[in-house]
Amino acid sequence: MKNLSLLYAEEDSKLSQFAVKNAETEDRFYPEPPHFYRLPLHRDRDRIFHSRAFKRLEYKTQVFINSEGDNFRTRMTHTLEVAGISRTVSTALGLNSNLAEVISLAHDLGHTPFGHAGQEILSELMKDHGGFEHNKQSLRIVRSLETRYPEFPGLNLSRMTLIGLLKHGADYEKSELLIMRHDFGPSLEALVCDFSDEIAYTHHDVEDGLERKLITSEGLQSCSLWTKHYDESYELFSHLNNDLIIRRALRSMMNEVVTDLIETTERNLFKLNIVNRQDFGESWKRGERPIGYSDEMLVQVLQLKKYLFDNLYMHEEVVSKSQWGQKIIEFLYYKLNDNISYIPENYRKRAEQEGLYRAVSDYISGMTDRYAELKAKEFGFIT
Repeated sequence: MKNLSLLYAEEDSKLSQFAVKNAETEDRFYPEPPHFYRLPLHRDRDRIFHSRAFKRLEYKTQVFINSEGDNFRTRMTHTLEVAGISRTVSTALGLNSNLAEVISLAHDLGHTPFGHAGQEILSELMKDHGGFEHNKQSLRIVRSLETRYPEFPGLNLSRMTLIGLLKHGADYEKSELLIMRHDFGPSLEALVCDFSDEIAYTHHDVEDGLERKLITSEGLQSCSLWTKHYDESYELFSHLNNDLIIRRALRSMMNEVVTDLIETTERNLFKLNIVNRQDFGESWKRGERPIGYSDEMLVQVLQLKKYLFDNLYMHEEVVSKSQWGQKIIEFLYYKLNDNISYIPENYRKRAEQEGLYRAVSDYISGMTDRYAELKAKEFGFIT
Protein backbone atom coordinates (compact mmCIF):
# COMPACT_ATOMS: atom_id res chain seq x y z
CA MET A 1 0.00 0.00 0.00
CA LYS A 2 1.32 3.47 -0.92
CA ASN A 3 1.71 5.78 2.05
CA LEU A 4 0.43 9.35 2.00
CA SER A 5 3.79 11.03 1.40
CA LEU A 6 4.31 8.84 -1.67
CA LEU A 7 0.85 9.74 -2.96
CA TYR A 8 1.60 13.44 -2.51
CA ALA A 9 4.87 13.14 -4.41
CA GLU A 10 3.26 11.12 -7.18
CA GLU A 11 0.37 13.55 -7.66
CA ASP A 12 2.47 16.72 -7.39
CA SER A 13 4.95 15.43 -9.96
CA LYS A 14 2.23 15.85 -12.59
CA LEU A 15 1.44 19.45 -11.68
CA SER A 16 2.72 22.76 -13.02
CA GLN A 17 4.06 25.44 -10.67
CA PHE A 18 0.83 27.46 -10.92
CA ALA A 19 -1.35 24.52 -9.89
CA VAL A 20 -2.65 24.04 -6.36
CA LYS A 21 -0.40 21.45 -4.72
CA ASN A 22 -2.02 18.67 -2.75
CA ALA A 23 -0.39 19.75 0.52
CA GLU A 24 -2.29 23.05 0.20
CA THR A 25 -5.57 21.16 0.46
CA GLU A 26 -4.88 19.74 3.94
CA ASP A 27 -6.13 22.86 5.71
CA ARG A 28 -9.69 22.62 7.07
CA PHE A 29 -11.68 24.76 9.50
CA TYR A 30 -11.90 21.78 11.83
CA PRO A 31 -8.49 20.03 11.92
CA GLU A 32 -8.52 16.32 11.17
CA PRO A 33 -5.74 13.74 11.14
CA PRO A 34 -4.69 12.74 7.62
CA HIS A 35 -6.04 9.57 6.09
CA PHE A 36 -3.57 6.73 5.60
CA TYR A 37 -4.01 6.35 1.84
CA ARG A 38 -6.40 9.05 0.61
CA LEU A 39 -5.41 12.56 -0.39
CA PRO A 40 -7.41 15.41 1.18
CA LEU A 41 -9.23 16.07 -2.09
CA HIS A 42 -10.17 12.40 -2.38
CA ARG A 43 -11.86 12.75 1.01
CA ASP A 44 -13.62 15.93 -0.16
CA ARG A 45 -14.87 14.14 -3.26
CA ASP A 46 -16.18 11.17 -1.27
CA ARG A 47 -17.92 13.40 1.26
CA ILE A 48 -19.74 15.18 -1.54
CA PHE A 49 -20.76 11.89 -3.16
CA HIS A 50 -22.24 10.66 0.14
CA SER A 51 -24.05 13.90 0.97
CA ARG A 52 -27.81 14.13 0.78
CA ALA A 53 -27.60 17.27 -1.32
CA PHE A 54 -25.62 15.46 -4.02
CA LYS A 55 -28.01 12.50 -4.17
CA ARG A 56 -30.96 14.86 -4.57
CA LEU A 57 -29.46 16.34 -7.73
CA GLU A 58 -30.74 13.29 -9.60
CA TYR A 59 -34.30 14.59 -9.27
CA LYS A 60 -33.68 18.30 -9.79
CA THR A 61 -34.39 19.97 -13.13
CA GLN A 62 -31.67 21.10 -15.49
CA VAL A 63 -33.92 22.39 -18.30
CA PHE A 64 -36.56 19.69 -18.63
CA ILE A 65 -38.48 18.49 -15.58
CA ASN A 66 -37.46 14.98 -14.59
CA SER A 67 -40.86 13.46 -15.35
CA GLU A 68 -40.64 14.50 -19.02
CA GLY A 69 -38.30 11.67 -19.96
CA ASP A 70 -35.41 9.48 -18.86
CA ASN A 71 -32.90 10.72 -21.46
CA PHE A 72 -32.78 14.41 -20.55
CA ARG A 73 -30.13 15.86 -18.28
CA THR A 74 -30.84 16.29 -14.62
CA ARG A 75 -28.86 18.50 -12.30
CA MET A 76 -26.78 15.43 -11.38
CA THR A 77 -25.88 14.35 -14.90
CA HIS A 78 -25.00 17.96 -15.66
CA THR A 79 -22.73 18.03 -12.60
CA LEU A 80 -20.96 14.83 -13.66
CA GLU A 81 -20.39 16.21 -17.15
CA VAL A 82 -18.92 19.41 -15.69
CA ALA A 83 -16.60 17.31 -13.52
CA GLY A 84 -15.44 15.31 -16.55
CA ILE A 85 -14.65 18.39 -18.63
CA SER A 86 -12.91 20.01 -15.65
CA ARG A 87 -10.64 17.02 -15.21
CA THR A 88 -9.78 16.99 -18.92
CA VAL A 89 -8.94 20.69 -19.11
CA SER A 90 -7.04 20.69 -15.81
CA THR A 91 -4.95 17.67 -16.77
CA ALA A 92 -4.05 19.26 -20.13
CA LEU A 93 -2.97 22.48 -18.38
CA GLY A 94 -0.99 20.72 -15.64
CA LEU A 95 -3.47 21.81 -12.97
CA ASN A 96 -4.79 19.82 -10.03
CA SER A 97 -7.57 17.81 -11.67
CA ASN A 98 -8.68 16.46 -8.28
CA LEU A 99 -9.43 19.99 -7.07
CA ALA A 100 -11.22 20.93 -10.30
CA GLU A 101 -13.33 17.77 -10.01
CA VAL A 102 -14.29 18.41 -6.38
CA ILE A 103 -15.32 22.01 -7.04
CA SER A 104 -17.36 20.83 -10.03
CA LEU A 105 -19.14 18.16 -8.02
CA ALA A 106 -20.15 20.68 -5.35
CA HIS A 107 -20.91 23.70 -7.51
CA ASP A 108 -24.66 23.04 -7.94
CA LEU A 109 -25.49 21.47 -4.56
CA GLY A 110 -27.45 24.58 -3.62
CA HIS A 111 -29.69 24.63 -6.67
CA THR A 112 -33.43 24.75 -6.11
CA PRO A 113 -35.99 22.40 -7.64
CA PHE A 114 -37.28 23.44 -11.09
CA GLY A 115 -33.99 24.81 -12.38
CA HIS A 116 -33.09 28.49 -12.71
CA ALA A 117 -36.77 29.42 -12.56
CA GLY A 118 -36.84 28.00 -9.04
CA GLN A 119 -33.89 30.13 -8.02
CA GLU A 120 -35.47 33.24 -9.53
CA ILE A 121 -38.69 32.92 -7.53
CA LEU A 122 -36.97 31.96 -4.27
CA SER A 123 -34.56 34.87 -4.68
CA GLU A 124 -37.52 37.21 -5.19
CA LEU A 125 -39.35 35.83 -2.16
CA MET A 126 -36.25 36.15 0.02
CA LYS A 127 -35.13 39.61 -1.17
CA ASP A 128 -36.12 41.26 2.14
CA HIS A 129 -34.85 38.39 4.27
CA GLY A 130 -31.21 38.00 3.30
CA GLY A 131 -31.76 36.88 -0.30
CA PHE A 132 -31.12 33.56 -1.97
CA GLU A 133 -28.44 32.64 -4.52
CA HIS A 134 -27.64 29.04 -5.39
CA ASN A 135 -23.85 29.46 -5.37
CA LYS A 136 -23.98 30.88 -1.86
CA GLN A 137 -26.36 28.07 -0.92
CA SER A 138 -23.88 25.45 -2.15
CA LEU A 139 -21.30 26.89 0.23
CA ARG A 140 -23.88 26.98 3.03
CA ILE A 141 -24.70 23.32 2.48
CA VAL A 142 -21.14 22.04 2.66
CA ARG A 143 -20.29 24.29 5.62
CA SER A 144 -23.32 23.81 7.85
CA LEU A 145 -26.50 22.24 6.47
CA GLU A 146 -25.20 18.73 5.85
CA THR A 147 -25.23 16.75 9.10
CA ARG A 148 -23.27 13.53 8.65
CA TYR A 149 -20.41 13.88 11.08
CA PRO A 150 -20.55 14.18 14.89
CA GLU A 151 -17.17 15.95 15.00
CA PHE A 152 -18.14 19.05 12.97
CA PRO A 153 -20.99 20.76 11.08
CA GLY A 154 -21.21 20.39 7.31
CA LEU A 155 -18.66 18.35 5.37
CA ASN A 156 -15.51 20.15 6.60
CA LEU A 157 -14.08 20.37 3.10
CA SER A 158 -10.63 21.83 2.52
CA ARG A 159 -10.31 25.61 2.42
CA MET A 160 -9.09 25.44 -1.20
CA THR A 161 -12.30 23.66 -2.18
CA LEU A 162 -14.42 26.21 -0.33
CA ILE A 163 -12.58 29.15 -1.92
CA GLY A 164 -13.25 27.55 -5.31
CA LEU A 165 -16.98 27.56 -4.55
CA LEU A 166 -16.99 31.32 -4.00
CA LYS A 167 -18.23 32.62 -7.33
CA HIS A 168 -16.97 35.93 -8.68
CA GLY A 169 -19.53 38.70 -8.35
CA ALA A 170 -21.71 37.06 -5.69
CA ASP A 171 -22.42 39.13 -2.58
CA TYR A 172 -20.69 37.06 0.09
CA GLU A 173 -20.35 38.20 3.67
CA LYS A 174 -16.90 39.28 4.78
CA SER A 175 -15.04 36.16 5.86
CA GLU A 176 -11.62 34.57 6.05
CA LEU A 177 -12.41 32.68 2.84
CA LEU A 178 -13.33 35.87 0.99
CA ILE A 179 -10.12 37.57 2.10
CA MET A 180 -8.05 34.59 0.94
CA ARG A 181 -9.84 34.59 -2.41
CA HIS A 182 -9.19 38.30 -2.85
CA ASP A 183 -5.52 38.02 -1.92
CA PHE A 184 -4.59 34.83 -3.73
CA GLY A 185 -7.35 34.32 -6.30
CA PRO A 186 -9.82 31.42 -6.45
CA SER A 187 -7.26 29.07 -8.11
CA LEU A 188 -6.95 28.36 -11.79
CA GLU A 189 -8.75 25.07 -11.11
CA ALA A 190 -11.84 26.97 -9.93
CA LEU A 191 -11.83 29.08 -13.09
CA VAL A 192 -11.59 25.90 -15.16
CA CYS A 193 -14.72 24.68 -13.39
CA ASP A 194 -16.60 27.87 -14.32
CA PHE A 195 -15.79 27.44 -18.01
CA SER A 196 -16.47 23.70 -17.89
CA ASP A 197 -19.92 24.45 -16.47
CA GLU A 198 -20.68 26.71 -19.45
CA ILE A 199 -19.31 24.22 -21.99
CA ALA A 200 -21.32 21.37 -20.46
CA TYR A 201 -24.70 23.08 -20.31
CA THR A 202 -24.36 24.75 -23.71
CA HIS A 203 -23.64 21.47 -25.49
CA HIS A 204 -26.00 19.19 -23.60
CA ASP A 205 -28.84 21.71 -23.83
CA VAL A 206 -28.45 21.63 -27.61
CA GLU A 207 -28.69 17.83 -27.53
CA ASP A 208 -31.66 17.77 -25.16
CA GLY A 209 -33.44 20.55 -27.03
CA LEU A 210 -33.07 18.66 -30.31
CA GLU A 211 -34.28 15.42 -28.75
CA ARG A 212 -37.28 17.22 -27.24
CA LYS A 213 -37.87 18.77 -30.69
CA LEU A 214 -38.07 22.29 -29.31
CA ILE A 215 -35.17 23.36 -31.53
CA THR A 216 -34.02 21.94 -34.87
CA SER A 217 -30.70 21.35 -36.60
CA GLU A 218 -32.01 23.65 -39.38
CA GLY A 219 -32.62 26.44 -36.88
CA LEU A 220 -29.15 25.96 -35.44
CA GLN A 221 -27.68 26.73 -38.85
CA SER A 222 -27.74 30.39 -37.79
CA CYS A 223 -24.92 29.50 -35.36
CA SER A 224 -21.56 29.27 -37.12
CA LEU A 225 -20.08 26.89 -34.54
CA TRP A 226 -22.89 24.38 -35.06
CA THR A 227 -23.02 24.81 -38.84
CA LYS A 228 -19.35 24.00 -39.29
CA HIS A 229 -19.50 20.74 -37.33
CA TYR A 230 -22.93 19.60 -38.45
CA ASP A 231 -22.16 20.15 -42.14
CA GLU A 232 -18.85 18.32 -41.82
CA SER A 233 -20.53 15.42 -40.02
CA TYR A 234 -23.32 15.28 -42.58
CA GLU A 235 -20.83 15.21 -45.44
CA LEU A 236 -18.96 12.30 -43.88
CA PHE A 237 -21.95 10.29 -42.66
CA SER A 238 -24.96 11.35 -44.74
CA HIS A 239 -25.88 7.67 -45.19
CA LEU A 240 -26.47 7.28 -41.45
CA ASN A 241 -29.35 8.20 -39.17
CA ASN A 242 -29.54 11.95 -38.47
CA ASP A 243 -29.38 11.32 -34.71
CA LEU A 244 -25.90 9.85 -35.15
CA ILE A 245 -24.86 12.81 -37.30
CA ILE A 246 -26.08 15.22 -34.61
CA ARG A 247 -24.21 13.40 -31.86
CA ARG A 248 -21.05 13.32 -33.92
CA ALA A 249 -21.41 17.06 -34.58
CA LEU A 250 -21.88 17.76 -30.88
CA ARG A 251 -18.76 15.78 -29.92
CA SER A 252 -16.73 17.52 -32.61
CA MET A 253 -18.04 20.93 -31.55
CA MET A 254 -17.28 20.35 -27.88
CA ASN A 255 -13.80 19.11 -28.75
CA GLU A 256 -13.06 22.33 -30.63
CA VAL A 257 -14.35 24.53 -27.80
CA VAL A 258 -12.37 22.64 -25.14
CA THR A 259 -9.22 22.66 -27.29
CA ASP A 260 -9.57 26.40 -27.89
CA LEU A 261 -9.97 26.98 -24.14
CA ILE A 262 -6.82 24.99 -23.35
CA GLU A 263 -4.66 26.53 -26.09
CA THR A 264 -5.84 30.10 -25.42
CA THR A 265 -5.26 29.70 -21.69
CA GLU A 266 -1.73 28.40 -22.29
CA ARG A 267 -0.99 31.45 -24.42
CA ASN A 268 -2.47 33.80 -21.83
CA LEU A 269 -0.45 32.27 -19.00
CA PHE A 270 2.70 32.79 -21.05
CA LYS A 271 1.80 36.39 -22.01
CA LEU A 272 1.01 37.28 -18.41
CA ASN A 273 4.22 35.59 -17.25
CA ILE A 274 2.34 33.42 -14.76
CA VAL A 275 4.71 30.66 -13.73
CA ASN A 276 3.60 29.94 -10.15
CA ARG A 277 0.72 30.39 -7.70
CA GLN A 278 2.04 33.72 -6.43
CA ASP A 279 2.12 35.10 -9.97
CA PHE A 280 -1.48 34.06 -10.45
CA GLY A 281 -2.52 35.78 -7.21
CA GLU A 282 -0.85 39.04 -8.26
CA SER A 283 -2.35 38.77 -11.73
CA TRP A 284 -5.79 38.18 -10.21
CA LYS A 285 -5.56 41.31 -8.06
CA ARG A 286 -4.72 43.30 -11.19
CA GLY A 287 -7.97 42.09 -12.73
CA GLU A 288 -6.31 39.76 -15.24
CA ARG A 289 -8.14 36.55 -16.12
CA PRO A 290 -5.89 34.08 -17.94
CA ILE A 291 -8.50 31.40 -18.60
CA GLY A 292 -10.75 31.99 -21.58
CA TYR A 293 -11.51 31.53 -25.26
CA SER A 294 -9.88 33.09 -28.29
CA ASP A 295 -11.71 36.16 -29.62
CA GLU A 296 -13.08 34.15 -32.55
CA MET A 297 -14.35 31.32 -30.34
CA LEU A 298 -15.91 33.71 -27.85
CA VAL A 299 -18.03 35.23 -30.62
CA GLN A 300 -19.21 31.77 -31.71
CA VAL A 301 -19.97 30.61 -28.15
CA LEU A 302 -21.97 33.75 -27.38
CA GLN A 303 -23.88 33.31 -30.63
CA LEU A 304 -24.83 29.76 -29.69
CA LYS A 305 -25.82 30.77 -26.15
CA LYS A 306 -28.06 33.54 -27.49
CA TYR A 307 -29.74 31.09 -29.85
CA LEU A 308 -30.44 28.73 -26.93
CA PHE A 309 -31.81 31.56 -24.81
CA ASP A 310 -34.14 32.83 -27.54
CA ASN A 311 -35.29 29.48 -28.88
CA LEU A 312 -34.99 26.94 -26.04
CA TYR A 313 -34.99 28.61 -22.64
CA MET A 314 -37.69 31.06 -23.75
CA HIS A 315 -39.69 28.41 -25.63
CA GLU A 316 -43.34 28.48 -24.64
CA GLU A 317 -43.25 24.90 -23.34
CA VAL A 318 -40.14 25.45 -21.19
CA VAL A 319 -41.46 28.76 -19.85
CA SER A 320 -44.81 27.18 -19.02
CA LYS A 321 -43.21 24.36 -17.02
CA SER A 322 -40.90 26.84 -15.31
CA GLN A 323 -43.81 29.05 -14.26
CA TRP A 324 -45.63 26.00 -12.93
CA GLY A 325 -42.60 25.14 -10.80
CA GLN A 326 -42.40 28.73 -9.57
CA LYS A 327 -46.03 28.61 -8.45
CA ILE A 328 -45.31 25.47 -6.43
CA ILE A 329 -42.30 27.09 -4.72
CA GLU A 330 -44.23 30.29 -3.99
CA PHE A 331 -47.13 28.30 -2.52
CA LEU A 332 -44.78 26.24 -0.32
CA TYR A 333 -42.90 29.34 0.83
CA TYR A 334 -45.99 31.09 2.20
CA LYS A 335 -47.57 27.88 3.50
CA LEU A 336 -44.48 26.88 5.47
CA ASN A 337 -43.82 30.36 6.81
CA ASP A 338 -47.40 30.43 8.11
CA ASN A 339 -47.14 26.92 9.61
CA ILE A 340 -43.76 26.24 11.20
CA SER A 341 -44.99 22.82 12.36
CA TYR A 342 -44.97 21.69 8.70
CA ILE A 343 -41.19 21.85 8.42
CA PRO A 344 -38.96 19.08 9.84
CA GLU A 345 -37.64 19.37 13.39
CA ASN A 346 -34.04 20.06 12.38
CA TYR A 347 -35.20 23.06 10.31
CA ARG A 348 -37.37 24.29 13.19
CA LYS A 349 -34.27 24.27 15.38
CA ARG A 350 -32.40 26.19 12.71
CA ALA A 351 -35.26 28.71 12.58
CA GLU A 352 -34.59 29.50 16.25
CA GLN A 353 -31.01 30.40 15.35
CA GLU A 354 -31.32 32.06 11.94
CA GLY A 355 -34.98 32.94 11.57
CA LEU A 356 -37.96 31.20 10.01
CA TYR A 357 -37.53 32.67 6.53
CA ARG A 358 -33.99 31.30 6.19
CA ALA A 359 -35.02 27.91 7.55
CA VAL A 360 -37.91 27.68 5.08
CA SER A 361 -35.64 28.77 2.25
CA ASP A 362 -33.12 26.06 3.19
CA TYR A 363 -35.89 23.45 3.31
CA ILE A 364 -37.45 24.38 -0.04
CA SER A 365 -34.16 24.79 -1.91
CA GLY A 366 -33.11 21.32 -0.80
CA MET A 367 -36.24 19.69 -2.22
CA THR A 368 -36.25 17.67 -5.41
CA ASP A 369 -38.86 18.50 -8.05
CA ARG A 370 -40.99 15.50 -7.18
CA TYR A 371 -40.79 16.11 -3.42
CA ALA A 372 -41.85 19.73 -3.90
CA GLU A 373 -44.81 18.54 -5.98
CA LEU A 374 -45.69 15.96 -3.34
CA LYS A 375 -45.65 18.48 -0.47
CA ALA A 376 -47.63 21.02 -2.50
CA LYS A 377 -50.36 18.45 -3.17
CA GLU A 378 -50.27 17.33 0.45
CA PHE A 379 -50.93 20.93 1.54
CA GLY A 380 -53.82 21.35 -0.89
CA PHE A 381 -52.15 23.05 -3.85
CA ILE A 382 -54.26 22.67 -7.03
CA THR A 383 -52.28 22.77 -10.28
